[in-house]
Amino acid sequence: MIEPLTLDQLRVLVAVAEAGSFSAAARQLRRVQSAVSQRIQALEDTLQLELFDRSGKWPKLTEAGQAVVSDARQLLRGAEALRSRAGSMVDGLEPALSLAIDPLFPSDILMDALHAVEGAFPGLPLTLFTETFGGSEHRLRNRTAHLAIYSLEATGSTDLNAEFLTNVEMLPVVSAGHPLAARGAQLSRADLAEHVQLALTEGVSEGWSRGVVGDRIWQFADVYTRQIFLLGGFGWCNAPQHLVEPQIVEGSLVRLNIKEQPGFTLPLHLVHLQDAPPRRAARFLIEQVRLQFAKPL
Repeated sequence: MIEPLTLDQLRVLVAVAEAGSFSAAARQLRRVQSAVSQRIQALEDTLQLELFDRSGKWPKLTEAGQAVVSDARQLLRGAEALRSRAGSMVDGLEPALSLAIDPLFPSDILMDALHAVEGAFPGLPLTLFTETFGGSEHRLRNRTAHLAIYSLEATGSTDLNAEFLTNVEMLPVVSAGHPLAARGAQLSRADLAEHVQLALTEGVSEGWSRGVVGDRIWQFADVYTRQIFLLGGFGWCNAPQHLVEPQIVEGSLVRLNIKEQPGFTLPLHLVHLQDAPPRRAARFLIEQVRLQFAKPL
């Protein structure tokens, strides 16, 4: 039976391999040479392998020794990462952070905030979920996400802790080649109902119907697939301004002039479970998101 390995044995092994001799490793480790030799001998006995060829003036790693040194370095790095992670958790850092995001949230702001989190907490495992309406809340409730950003208006939930974050401007738009784009006058809801509306699935199937007009509805699971069909001229939709503004400027999309509802704002919230308030990294992420929104345009 193989006796337990110790981290100290592995450290001594790596030190000898890097220093080139037992005496040099002893000086580096501030130990007597006999103690270093004993550690290596104990490790060889444990592994039942000859790690060094001692026939020459200087000890030379055997083929097996080279492989073991490589594994030892990896194990030592893992042990140091474990020590660092445990210390961070003692200081209030969560073991991991998962975030569920509504696709209406501006991607550039999210990426900048996540880069800041990675820089501040380089060893923290991060998980990101992008979800449709309602999907972020599902992630939160089944505890696969610690924090979510979405519109509570879409779900109507009142049992969650939420902070208002920002309003997303929703604009009615259509492809420049669509028949609605050629209508110069104000459009009525009846005019829109004659054409296909491209909607997001949860907004139709779970009762939240703000901005939904008529019965000719094509449903999409995500906003980016819908964007492709929108540009393809299959229908019109209410889309976040930050997503469609570049296409409006270049002329591939046209903003519709609707009499009853020229557009609307959709509030986004930072949401978490009442019994799971944000911890250190989550609070840092929230601060970074707010800082990004506070930057001048």
